[in-house]
Formats: sequence, C-alpha cells, structure tokens
Amino acid sequence: MDLQLTGRTALVTGASRGIGLAVVQALVAEGANVIGSARTVSPELADSGAHAITADLATPDGPGELVHATVAAHGDIDVLVNCAGGGDATDLRAFFDYDDALWHKTFDLNFYSALRTCRAAIPGLIRRHGLIVNISSVGARLPHNGPVPYNTAKAALTAFSKALAEEYGDQGVRVATVAPGPTRTPVWTAPDGIGAALAAAQGISHDDLLAGLAAASGIRSGQLVEPEQVASLVAYLASPLAASMTGQEYLVDGGLIKTI
Repeated sequence: MDLQLTGRTALVTGASRGIGLAVVQALVAEGANVIGSARTVSPELADSGAHAITADLATPDGPGELVHATVAAHGDIDVLVNCAGGGDATDLRAFFDYDDALWHKTFDLNFYSALRTCRAAIPGLIRRHGLIVNISSVGARLPHNGPVPYNTAKAALTAFSKALAEEYGDQGVRVATVAPGPTRTPVWTAPDGIGAALAAAQGISHDDLLAGLAAASGIRSGQLVEPEQVASLVAYLASPLAASMTGQEYLVDGGLIKTI
C-alpha cells in the first residue's frame, strides 16, 4: 500500500533506538524526508537514511531549538512524532520514596518535552495541515503497575493529546496518541533496563523474565510488542489515507488492556 508520504517532512524525537528508531525507518521506507532527533546519535540512526540531529529535549530550550533547526534546514514539518521518553522508568522504589527532583526529571522527559516540541512546531503544522503523534504507554491506564512518576507523566501526555486535537482540529491539525504495551526495546532487554531490574527484584534471570513477560502481563497475543508493529501504525496515521483519524488513543498492546 502506498501511504503517499513521499516528500513529506517528519520530525521524530527519541530516534536513536527502540520505537523511535523503528518509526524513523518506517517513514524513510515510505519516502518521507525524516529528521531523527536524539541526545546521542546511534549508529543505527546514522545509517537509517534520516537526517540525524542531537538535542536534549528534557531542557526548557531544547525542543524549541530542535524545531527551529529542523524548519531552517527542511521547511515546515508535516508530521511530528514525539517518542522521547523513559529516563527513570526503571526506578521501582516505594510510592512516597520518589522525591520532587525525580518527579520533575520524569515529567521533563516524558511530558514537557512533547508539550514544548508541539508548541514550537504548531505554527508550521497549521500551515501544512499536519499531524502530531505522541507515543504514550499502556502505563497511563495502569498507573499502579510500574514506576508511578513515569506512568503519571504518560497519563498527562495522553490527556494533553486529546485536548490538543480538540484545540487545533478546525485548523487542520490532527493529533493522535499511540500507547504501546511492553515492547521488545532496550527498556526491557538491556542489562540496565526495567526488565533487568524487575528480574532482580523477583529473584529470577533476565531471560526467564522476558520469556514469561507476555503471559504474566496478560498479553493475549502471547508475545511482546515489536517496535516495528508500533511504527507501522504511526506510518499509517501519518498518511492522507488516515485523514479522518484524530483525537484518539490507539493501543498496540497485544490485548493487555481489557477495559472498553
């Protein structure tokens, strides 16, 4: 299927690995002019065919500087995908042991980075009748299940996306939220990720935890989500074929969330 993305300009944050990198690769494959942003440019991002640019989006000025540099070099943005996130998502301390500094740090990376990037990009997105996709998490619907600051920040991002879609819909801007379930990314697979931390807390091996994670999480497909599965949905949402899809949250979770 031709998604009609040839020549469109897409900015993807958090693009060095995991879901962000998969989104970059999917959009490049569809012919888009892709700018991939990360704090550190990974070899995979450098080889993806995207224009790589470094930026620290957890700082107040980082998102605006990124958008300004992108527009200066490539023109207005047609598609903005906010994938930057994570950070202390591996921190599993007790509820009230999270101090204010960690809450602020988590919100800066997982909420304010997207808000500030949207704010900087919205004038061009209005001109281009563009799309914003914010990558949230099923943790927004399961606030008790995992690091509370991370899940709360993702819940804020999901609510923000809904409000943004309503605010700018009549100006031609679409906004969608994509909420993956546990995904086979370094967050789960790396030795310093949340998977390793959970395995240590449960007294089992990292490999055993990953092998049983889908069943333990209630994922009906029986498999972890793959980054490419999330990326394929993002690419479709970016297409003119999805012109009537806005204001919604799309779960890619293998059936983990059971509620309507």
